[in-house]
Amino acid sequence: MSSMNQFQSRRNFLKVTAGAVAGVAASSTLSQAALFQSNSAALSLPLGVCTSYEKAGLLKSLGYSFIEENVGRFLIPDTGGDEQYAKNVESLHSVNFPVRSYVSFFPGTLKSVGPEIHHDAILQRADLALKRAKECGSKNIVFGSGGSRRIPDGFDRDKAKAQHIELSKKMALLTDKYGITLAIEPLNHTETNFINSLAEGVEIIEAVNHPRFLLLCDIYHMAKDDEGPDQIIKYGKYITHCHIAEKQNRTPPGVEGDDFGPYLRALKKINYQGGLSLECRWKDFDNEVKVGIEKLKKQFAAV
Repeated sequence: MSSMNQFQSRRNFLKVTAGAVAGVAASSTLSQAALFQSNSAALSLPLGVCTSYEKAGLLKSLGYSFIEENVGRFLIPDTGGDEQYAKNVESLHSVNFPVRSYVSFFPGTLKSVGPEIHHDAILQRADLALKRAKECGSKNIVFGSGGSRRIPDGFDRDKAKAQHIELSKKMALLTDKYGITLAIEPLNHTETNFINSLAEGVEIIEAVNHPRFLLLCDIYHMAKDDEGPDQIIKYGKYITHCHIAEKQNRTPPGVEGDDFGPYLRALKKINYQGGLSLECRWKDFDNEVKVGIEKLKKQFAAV
């Protein structure tokens, strides 16, 4: 090859190489920019409130996404029975505001653990609740019921755990019939003495091993028992639903001015996409629920 041809070949090689390197660098810069944009985007979650469906119109007007109702009030009314349930469904269709989830699965008088258990009655109630939740287009039922799972003094803790797992496995199978997810809820130590942390909830979930038997993350209960946001990151793959309230008196966001930032950042880090419900003690519901969504959205923007 002549020296001129060698020079042209070398020049062409350098041009191609330089172009490829520039392309990789540009692609890397774009990827980094996209990653930064993704990480810096404000947290955005569907917000709801644990309350009566009578408040649906107000919550809809304020920009909330859903209501979280009460199993005993909406799905299996303690008074009125089937007739009241039919009225509830009529209201749901009329207002057209979703009930995403339900609390108060079953009362403390139905015992899931202890020397006298009521698993058959609990499963019967669960079957009807899941059936009706499906009819209402809902996603979750929260499996809290702290009074039911409170371990009686002197009762063997390992036996109680085995009883609860046995019941949970049977309840999980019911979800296959209706496509509703059960979200086990850890509660703080003042409300029950069993399943008080995300870790303890996950222990039950892993024993049950069912895709629709998952975890509820309640920021109020976590803060109350000094359970840090790192636990959300650790167990994020199990979390299907969340609750929130201020730590001291379970007030709604904006009353005491709690900063939920560390917990919200943890939810963002796990790319949580589920709902977040205000489950609070209210003094002036209409005003506090308006302030609550404003304060939460500001904290969303900050993370």
